[in-house]
Amino acid sequence: MVEMMSSVSPIPAPVSRGADLTPRDWLEAGQSLLRRGGLRALKLRPLAEELRVSTGSFYHHFSDFDAYQGQLARYFAEDQVGDLIAALERAEADPIARIRLLGQTVRRRGASRIAIAMRAWAESDPRARAAVERHDTLMLDAIATWLTQAGFSRAEAEVRAYGLITLGLSKVHAPHLDMADVFDSLLDIMVARAS
Repeated sequence: MVEMMSSVSPIPAPVSRGADLTPRDWLEAGQSLLRRGGLRALKLRPLAEELRVSTGSFYHHFSDFDAYQGQLARYFAEDQVGDLIAALERAEADPIARIRLLGQTVRRRGASRIAIAMRAWAESDPRARAAVERHDTLMLDAIATWLTQAGFSRAEAEVRAYGLITLGLSKVHAPHLDMADVFDSLLDIMVARAS
């Protein structure tokens, strides 16, 4: 019995690194919880467990959980989108290659899952609703601008941008399809000119 107990690793205790964490660390951890479990998973104790710190260290950065949720919503709408758009523009000069890279980045980061969770949260919280609206405005404008740079009229570009964003948010069950290939194929269709 003793031998069996010693082979089981104890659950690691929270480490005392709460002061080393930044507000962004807490926001990223919150997004991780949202991605995996939706709004019902976003609670202080699981958040602290995600970062392996005590719940008390949360209060070094946020006055209360309501203030944290407000910042989490703003983070989704402003910081992440702005940083992503800027990084894509630095990484790719060609606007179509930039959109392709956006699709790859969204898939790699699981960004569609956080966007879906934010949309569910937006049903009950005006801060989340405002964040989703701001996120969508920024993303639609960026993609439409890139499509305009590729030669489409603004009206054509906005419709295509809308189609590409909704593709990224779709939850259609099609296990036989490779979503990376589907996105690339649909992007090719969306950027093709009518003959």
